[in-house]
Amino acid sequence: MTNPFEPKQDKAVWQQENAFEGAGLNDDKLGGGKNLDSILRIPVTIQVVLGSATMPVANLMKLGRGAIVPLDHRVGEPVDVVVNGRIIARGEVVVVEDDNSRFGISLTEIVGPPTNDLNG
Repeated sequence: MTNPFEPKQDKAVWQQENAFEGAGLNDDKLGGGKNLDSILRIPVTIQVVLGSATMPVANLMKLGRGAIVPLDHRVGEPVDVVVNGRIIARGEVVVVEDDNSRFGISLTEIVGPPTNDLNG
């Protein structure tokens, strides 16, 4: 016998709500539960851009061991830190303290998201 004071609930709705609970989709807190773990495991490509150069294919074909390709950045200028094709920061190249044969980046500026300003 059913309780007349209990609200009726469709079986499909109940299954859908339980599916969301199992997937951690009912977490109201930002970053709460399993969803944050899934997001934190997404791989991203990080690049540190020391500079770039443009040259004709003919000059590219002439490059060999010991060739020097001049870049558009100068010594001492900040390098760009690029994540998935978007500049997120700038920094200075440093030697890693634990291992003098490795380089690292000391971040000096965090670049904000691009603005959608129509005024420029």
